[in-house]
Amino acid sequence: MKYYAKPLTRLIAELSKLPGIGYKSAQRLAFYILSLSETEATALADAVIQAKANMKYCSVCGNLTDVDPCSVCSDQSRDPGVICVVESPRDVSAMERIKEFRGFYHVLNGAISPMDGIGPEEINLKSLILRLQQSDVKEVILATNPNIEGEATAMYIARLIKPSGIKVTRIAHGIPVGGDLEYTDEVTLSMAMEGRREL
Repeated sequence: MKYYAKPLTRLIAELSKLPGIGYKSAQRLAFYILSLSETEATALADAVIQAKANMKYCSVCGNLTDVDPCSVCSDQSRDPGVICVVESPRDVSAMERIKEFRGFYHVLNGAISPMDGIGPEEINLKSLILRLQQSDVKEVILATNPNIEGEATAMYIARLIKPSGIKVTRIAHGIPVGGDLEYTDEVTLSMAMEGRREL
């Protein structure tokens, strides 16, 4: 264990709190930050402070935004009949990158996980139900992650919405394009078989 001056030790400690950043990565980042010019370091610190101060959750969909409602919810060219439900703002970015979905989003900001003490009340679900009651939505696409929590969340939401007569669909999961069957795990193969379609 190396010992550094207190300001550097504190910087490493704070950086190591970031997800996916261990001690060595935090150390590397800290030394990189110290190598920046005063202007660059201040710009980085200011960007963090400004993002924290100005970003909030959209009152309509729950996505992170600096204006309320967010730019997606304000886009009149989108299809009001379709809502895609995702777990996090990062998922909205991923969906927008494909440039094929032209409906609206609803961000849960989490997933149901009884093991972690997260129930339906702890995620942004109540506002989804209110949205559906107050609009003319024809289809809800459940695009939660293909893991235990994501599947449980999708099933729970589907059971909640289906009695209203709104069409509920789930994004397909399976083998990635360019993937080899021999290297694909059993769960992914099983989902690929379930999600097969006629050609």
